[in-house]
Amino acid sequence: MFEKLAALSLQALGWKIDNHWSHQVQQCVMIAAPHTSNWDALYARLALKAMHVPVRITIKDSYMRFPFGPFIRAMGGIGINRRPKQAGEERPSMVQVMTELFQHHPHLVMMVTPEGTRARREQWKTGFYHIAVNAGVPIALSYLDYQKKTAGVAKIIYPSGDMDADMREIMAFYQEIHPKYPELFSIDTRYRP
Repeated sequence: MFEKLAALSLQALGWKIDNHWSHQVQQCVMIAAPHTSNWDALYARLALKAMHVPVRITIKDSYMRFPFGPFIRAMGGIGINRRPKQAGEERPSMVQVMTELFQHHPHLVMMVTPEGTRARREQWKTGFYHIAVNAGVPIALSYLDYQKKTAGVAKIIYPSGDMDADMREIMAFYQEIHPKYPELFSIDTRYRP
């Protein structure tokens, strides 16, 4: 029911869905880009819900408590804790913690925004790539194209271990996408195709 409602809502807003999602994929890191507006979250959530993609997002575990916890969990939130397990240990990296999530959740589509901000950023955070490699999962390329009013998942990439080549393939895709605010978006210039 919610999936149909999401599809109808997008249609009413004039958006189309580009669905290249494979339900055979049980685990993946999903890139959400471009991210230049608060509206991106609404359109992306509607499109992914309409496509039956069970996307999850990470959030600091302290936000998972009452009163916000039930709402955040309903929106797909997973609490993460980066505190050392024992005194004297180093704080684990975000890549380590998110890689471990894939070990504990056999069905996990983890959405990340590698730009890290809605402001223009010419170098993306590459943790998503390292998480995918370490967890042995693919990377799904989701997008919002405001010029074409199209939202969806365009392709799924299986990391080869050659980060330079894989990142160039990812950037080649995103350089053709039109964000809401083009002046705020850049592909990662280190991997320009």
